[in-house]
Amino acid sequence: MPEGKKDKVLRSATARKGIAGAPARGLMRAVGMKDGDFEKPLIAIANSFNTIVPGHINMDKLTAEVRKGIESAGGVPFEFGVPGICDGIAMGLDGMRYSLPSREIVADGVEAMLESHVADGWVGVTNCDKITPGMLMACGRVDIPAVMLTAGPMMPGEYKGRRLDVISIFEAIGELRAGRITQEEFEQVECRACPGPGSCAGLFTANTMACMTEALGLSVPGCATTHADSKEKLAQARKSGELAVQLALDGRRPRGIVTADSFENAIRVDNAIGGSTNTCLHLPAIAREFGVDLELEAFDRLSRETKHIVALRPGGNHFMIDLDRAGGIPAVLSVLAPRLKKARTVTGKDITEIAKESCVKDSDVVRDLDHAYHEEGGIAVLTGNLAEEGCVIKQSAVVQSMRRFEGPARVFDTEKAATDAMLAGKVKPGDAVVIRYQGPKGAPGMPEMLGPTSVIAGLGLSESVALITDGRFSGGTRGLSIGHVSPEAYEGGTLAAVRDKDIIRVDLDAREIEVLISQKEAKSRLRERKVPKRDAPGYLARYRAMVGSASRGAVLGNVDTKDD
Repeated sequence: MPEGKKDKVLRSATARKGIAGAPARGLMRAVGMKDGDFEKPLIAIANSFNTIVPGHINMDKLTAEVRKGIESAGGVPFEFGVPGICDGIAMGLDGMRYSLPSREIVADGVEAMLESHVADGWVGVTNCDKITPGMLMACGRVDIPAVMLTAGPMMPGEYKGRRLDVISIFEAIGELRAGRITQEEFEQVECRACPGPGSCAGLFTANTMACMTEALGLSVPGCATTHADSKEKLAQARKSGELAVQLALDGRRPRGIVTADSFENAIRVDNAIGGSTNTCLHLPAIAREFGVDLELEAFDRLSRETKHIVALRPGGNHFMIDLDRAGGIPAVLSVLAPRLKKARTVTGKDITEIAKESCVKDSDVVRDLDHAYHEEGGIAVLTGNLAEEGCVIKQSAVVQSMRRFEGPARVFDTEKAATDAMLAGKVKPGDAVVIRYQGPKGAPGMPEMLGPTSVIAGLGLSESVALITDGRFSGGTRGLSIGHVSPEAYEGGTLAAVRDKDIIRVDLDAREIEVLISQKEAKSRLRERKVPKRDAPGYLARYRAMVGSASRGAVLGNVDTKDD
């Protein structure tokens, strides 16, 4: 054990001392532990490595470096697996209903492993849409020393001088159907868009959540944007392992680091970079585990006072590699410094110190406040008779001409029906496409609507067609794409009353969304509605029974959080 820390009482040593601890010690000797190891910090590594998700295929190498860091700092590592779903692979399939619910599986699984084996601390080796939020939820729930290591973005692909990402493939489907590209060009985009390991190359949900992890102070500076295939990522992995041991020896726990001010800072960063609307689900769920009450209103309030200074794909032309070269999240913090609140980080430095020590290396990628892309942040929260509890949109990815919209509804109860109609040319400029019964309970599982939004873009309709759903959107979505409509249709929200040709009005500046029918007519239609029957096998049935509204993070009910 490091000098000066020998009198530190570790919970793992306490649980395994004396005669009563002999069975546990005996079993742990079978995995290689020796006499002296039982007095060292026992540090878990939650590793979501698998060979199907591109964002995870490098995690075996990262975990090896984390282990080295733990051992060199005087700790004893043990590793366990965590499931990970690739939204891009599951997109549009029935299995996409498992994506958001898997967030709770990750959180529960990590909790079970940490508590049952009495770990003194842990490192979460994570990436992608639900895995990182799930690990962050476990971080607050278990509240033992922790460091998050996000495994890094993917490099962009390239074809004919154009940089590509996975959204390029989705949009190419519509482009091919519209005759805007050839079959050969379509195949080249598919083959070239995803060149190697890492989370998808734009600012979609996976990379947005990595940025939120860093902004919350739970990963080392620069971690969110350091790419998966870089030597720097390996160095961050070793440093994360070393840091986890130090945090365990010092007794510095996540709830002593992350506060309400930390979440406000993260939301401010989210708005400044134009991140995914999925943060409106994940940050409230994470905050709950930290004992912080985070309302949906906070996203809109902070958006109104935070300028949009980074424009990455899909709302801009830059990629994560550009943000990394411009200084990453520390560079963003340096611009936002006057508005940041003091908040601790796992490194021991305050977030405001990191901001002060950092600088912008490319002022086109990370702009100063006088040259912002937009005067407001990336996220807007709308309310009205169509969404009494609220709905969300990435307003930074909406063209000016669509900020006020009014058009006839085209109503669908499934994503496939909507996509088929679009590809058949049945959706016209000016239409408001409604896809309902896709919420947390209705689907169940609140699947993403990346397929329809990408088809809209590929058909050249993203500047003339609105899409409104009680489901959610990939961070790769652009255009007037409004999600998380609450209450959802399955729960009797007004969305269930909308019929074809009803006029829907949206005003982003006023933060309003409404269907132009009377309250009396809406109530009459809701009484007559027939909820589509949708199978919910196994875990999905339990999820449907317990999940709450998207406006409050789609968290499961009957979950108590610890008092500080």
